[in-house]
Amino acid sequence: MVNPRFWEGRRVLITGHSGFKGSWLTLWLVSLGAHVTGLSTGAPTKPSLYEVAGTAAEAESIDGDVRDIAVVERALSRADPEVVIHMAAQSLVRRSFLEPRETYETNVLGTVNVLDAVRRASGVRVVVNVTSDKCYENRGWESSCRECDPMGGQDPYSSSKGCAELVTHAFRCSFLSDPDGARVASARAGNVIGGGDWAEDRLVPDVMRAALGDGRVHIRNPSAIRPWQHVLNPLDGYLVLAEALWQDPEHASAWNFGPAEADVQPVGWVVNRLSELWDGAICVTEDPGPHLPEAQHLRLDSSKARAHLRWQPTWDLERSLKAVIEWYTALRDGEDMRAATLAQIEAFQRVCTRP
Repeated sequence: MVNPRFWEGRRVLITGHSGFKGSWLTLWLVSLGAHVTGLSTGAPTKPSLYEVAGTAAEAESIDGDVRDIAVVERALSRADPEVVIHMAAQSLVRRSFLEPRETYETNVLGTVNVLDAVRRASGVRVVVNVTSDKCYENRGWESSCRECDPMGGQDPYSSSKGCAELVTHAFRCSFLSDPDGARVASARAGNVIGGGDWAEDRLVPDVMRAALGDGRVHIRNPSAIRPWQHVLNPLDGYLVLAEALWQDPEHASAWNFGPAEADVQPVGWVVNRLSELWDGAICVTEDPGPHLPEAQHLRLDSSKARAHLRWQPTWDLERSLKAVIEWYTALRDGEDMRAATLAQIEAFQRVCTRP
């Protein structure tokens, strides 16, 4: 679990802090007493967790794009961070087919810019580069991906994340190998869910938009299997990794943060369970397509993190889905969503355990 004493007073730069995961992470770190500076191009959706939960008021925000090296350098100079968590990304598979150049520029060149700025800065001790479980080569069978498996990706998004991993490895070997300098690790997480996600073409946001709207949702691949987990599970992993990396440069490598095997479920199962938990009608139909190509099976082996970081997912899928419903119910009922979000973070922390 996260060590609150480590983060109290710690200077942290988060790229992409206005995104779904970035907003949850910013609120969490500020609640722990960290001094957070965020670099982003503003809220990625409307509405957004960044606006609804008042994340903008929680951290010093720098408006800028990681594709611009001068902007990244200014952000590092202004924040003077001890810890950098790089989350800025074009994170949607289907959008990557429409905007492949932007996807590669953001996910690959953005990573180059952050790491290049870090290597020429002083004071940075830890960098965690957040990529994706989709960075792995899609081998077409159901075995879980491990950190030693080859990078790949048949679509621009997945390929760009594999490239970002290769960039991270190259910078670590070429420029950031001094144990007394900045230490760099990468983190790969499965499909994250949680309140405040309004991204297009994502399952849970699509279902909850329908729940809050006309109740009708179309799903495109109900048999696809994904490693579902609440957003706080991998964020916990990123913070635990940063703490471990601070103490020991041997942790400067790639890490998977995924759910237990029992929580790797088909799309249709997740939709049905959300429909059962919501106190209203949701009408689900299958979209016949045609659809862009997607992997049918995604599984993530997180045994390395369990063994060496003593990390494990805190909320199982059932509790995660209930948290999603609780969050959107609070939104529907007009509650204070900053308070509701922080309450879920506090509830998560109360049950965090180490094996």
